[in-house]
Amino acid sequence: MAVVGAGAAGALVAVQLCEAAARRRTPLDLVLVDPAPEAGRGVAYATEVPEHRLNVPVGGMSCYPDDPGHFRRWLCRHGEPTVTAADFASRYRYGSYLADTLGRAIITAHGTVSVRRLRTRAIGCADAAGGRMELRLADGGTVTADSVVLATGPAAGRAAWAPAELVASERFIARPWAPRALDAVGESDDVLLVGSGLTAVDLALVLDRPGRTVHAVSRSGLLPQPHALAPLPPVAPPPGLVGLPFPRLRRELTRHFAATRRVHGDWRPALDGLRPEIVRLWEGLTDEDRAEFLGRDATLWNVHRHRMAPSTAETVARAHAARRLRVHAGRVAAVAPGEDGGLVVSLADGRVLRVAWVVDCTGPGLRADAGGDPLWSGLLADGMAVPGPLGIGVSTDRGRLVAAAGHRERALFTLGTSRRGELWETTAIPEIRSQAKEVAEAVLGPLAGAPRPVRRRPTDQFGLPLSTHAAAAASYRCGLGRVITVRAKAAEAFARAVELDPGFALGHAALALLGHECGADVDVARELADAQRSVRERGDERERSFVDVVTRRVTAHEAQKGGAGAGLGAVDGDAALVEHLGRFPADAFALGIAVPTIAFSGVTDLDGTLALDLVERTASAYEGHWFHTSLLSFVRQEQGHIEEAGELARAALAAEPASGHAVHALTHVHYESGEHLVGRDWLDGWIGSHGRGAVHRAHFSWHVALHELALDDTAAVRRRWFAQLAPGQVNGVRALVDSGSLLWRARMSRNWTGRVPVDGVLDAVARDLVERPATAFTALHSAVALAAAGDLPALRRLRAHAAGADPVQREVIVPLCGALEAVVEEEWATAVRDLRGLLPSLRRVGGSAAQREVIEETLLYALVKAGHSDKARDLLEQRLDRRASPLDSRRLAGLSG
Repeated sequence: MAVVGAGAAGALVAVQLCEAAARRRTPLDLVLVDPAPEAGRGVAYATEVPEHRLNVPVGGMSCYPDDPGHFRRWLCRHGEPTVTAADFASRYRYGSYLADTLGRAIITAHGTVSVRRLRTRAIGCADAAGGRMELRLADGGTVTADSVVLATGPAAGRAAWAPAELVASERFIARPWAPRALDAVGESDDVLLVGSGLTAVDLALVLDRPGRTVHAVSRSGLLPQPHALAPLPPVAPPPGLVGLPFPRLRRELTRHFAATRRVHGDWRPALDGLRPEIVRLWEGLTDEDRAEFLGRDATLWNVHRHRMAPSTAETVARAHAARRLRVHAGRVAAVAPGEDGGLVVSLADGRVLRVAWVVDCTGPGLRADAGGDPLWSGLLADGMAVPGPLGIGVSTDRGRLVAAAGHRERALFTLGTSRRGELWETTAIPEIRSQAKEVAEAVLGPLAGAPRPVRRRPTDQFGLPLSTHAAAAASYRCGLGRVITVRAKAAEAFARAVELDPGFALGHAALALLGHECGADVDVARELADAQRSVRERGDERERSFVDVVTRRVTAHEAQKGGAGAGLGAVDGDAALVEHLGRFPADAFALGIAVPTIAFSGVTDLDGTLALDLVERTASAYEGHWFHTSLLSFVRQEQGHIEEAGELARAALAAEPASGHAVHALTHVHYESGEHLVGRDWLDGWIGSHGRGAVHRAHFSWHVALHELALDDTAAVRRRWFAQLAPGQVNGVRALVDSGSLLWRARMSRNWTGRVPVDGVLDAVARDLVERPATAFTALHSAVALAAAGDLPALRRLRAHAAGADPVQREVIVPLCGALEAVVEEEWATAVRDLRGLLPSLRRVGGSAAQREVIEETLLYALVKAGHSDKARDLLEQRLDRRASPLDSRRLAGLSG
């Protein structure tokens, strides 16, 4: 397989080929032919001028059509953590991104795909034996390939507009992007740019300086329009445009733009909404219509379609206002030498410009062979390719070159600007990346060959088949074992599985889930996209269902960050998970996700019976396995069946002492039974032995501290917090849920006097997670931590977010924030009223009774502060009837006294 050209288009094809071949385990020898020193940059992204920005926002520049956020996340990981999808990155950074993405794809495919770079040009292509093709290279070598992709980029212009005297002049720069092309331009030399599009804008930025005038001349005299600083959403065009006669199509689009401007105050949303339809509209035109468009509309179209980044537009406007940049409408008619060694340029209307240099900025030619490329000229001359509509580019069948009549077609493909005649909209990354994927599919499809002999697939611990080979399956089983025991380094095991088999869908899905719900250091969107690609190519019904479940959960929770209506997505994800377990009850990973014990957020329902129902319905698939027994013990204690829960937990631990779910269940049994000394000592011992590899050690430490709090051991609580729960020991959501809530409970019970060190906890958590949490459970703990910090403005921001989030946040977290604001402001009567009203609905936020008890602790504190001793006494007596607690006994005695 040979790819001619290793700029953006060639790099995108190579990425798709490497990754798809690796997923499918299709051996491939890939040769990249390009003289550039680094793949991915080409001409467009080699410029190191920081002012040269992309003319498409970051959100539109991902390498992957099914992962639009990939470039933004790459920038975040490479020194730009605050970048947004609406920002405009430098072109050089984008070249680095392309090169890095290609490098990673090559590494991922190592062992399946071999890649060679030949730093030379392809100058010809001819038939070879066996239906193959031979590329002739400029250095005298050859490459024989089964398939060839021509990713040569835009054809160089021929400067047909330039008078002969100018072409012959040493003061004419015909190819401004060639290395060191502008080096001879003096500091005070005036320059004429012929053309006023994006190329002229970029060169004006390079040349602009005090003491120099940069002229730009074009027939229209129009500069590209700027992108909006705050872009509005696209506005879709009216239906039924495809196939309309061209005059009517023009009228309908004119009305669409005018209406959008009237409603939104901007024409850009209309053009952005039209973009997905451009190819279909272009294909619906006759050649006469297309010619009319090129002669009448193309200039105005390009000015509005290909826009400047806002920062670029601002710089250009300043230069224009200072008259260092002067834009003229006109045409170069004649050029003569000037007395000072420069050039005298006469325009067709008689104006004269005296400059030192003239630069061709008219852009690429429309014909495939416009720049005299011998490769394209030879292909057209030999009938291996034919010109596209109006002679623009070449004709293809979904990227495969169409041969002239009487010539056989070959596995010869192209993409990008060479398809402009048939597509028109084909020069930007969003189109090129989709074409790259299409070309990779066309190349690799025939290589699948005959079906492989059916072999018995490896299985997981519970007998479910895995669509991978034995080595990757072993790593997957290791990861699954760590998940079901709630132990660390599950992500590392799954990462090893997909390293061994890049097409293993379950491995990618597991990584996406651990990154999303457990904070593993994983590119969630990337793993999810890989899971979806892989399961389409190689996955059974169970695996497809599981990937769908993970997709729904991740996308639903991401949607919750966006606010209103998001709760519907979460319900949809839960429904998919329940349905999956109905069909595949032995899927332990899915069952662990569904039951909210400690590892995952679980399914949500109003009365808390759904998780119990799932555990009971799946029992026959596990036949008393310790994992299932662990989950059953946890739901039994949540039901209040404390004795049964304890028996089940001990049975599970006898079979697997490292089972985190069983330990968690037994911990709750000890707490709810009031066995605080036994519970403290047993759990402390487990943390130091089998619990050393536990992924949620902080939560188990929190449980020990809860026993110490109930024992009224102030010194022990403080020691535990600093040794095992302080920031540095615990970060992220665990710091919020465990460390923050413990500080508040210690303060409410007067086991921590003075200001609690909660600021460090909040600093250890992403601010977005605190003020814009995706779930009501996280929101409850955010509210508690912000109340502990006394941060009323942040509490109000959290309340505003909850008001626009899912129903549980709107109905529980909004009043909770109000109640905690009253606590901070010491409005005790209001706090008591609001907190008492909340208690019956707290179960809806999820989590355990022990976790939600933090609100009851707050109510107890507020009752005492409000002087409601009788009500505080009633509450304490109810608690002591439920379980023994030296702390509650001490507080009750204080009230009686």
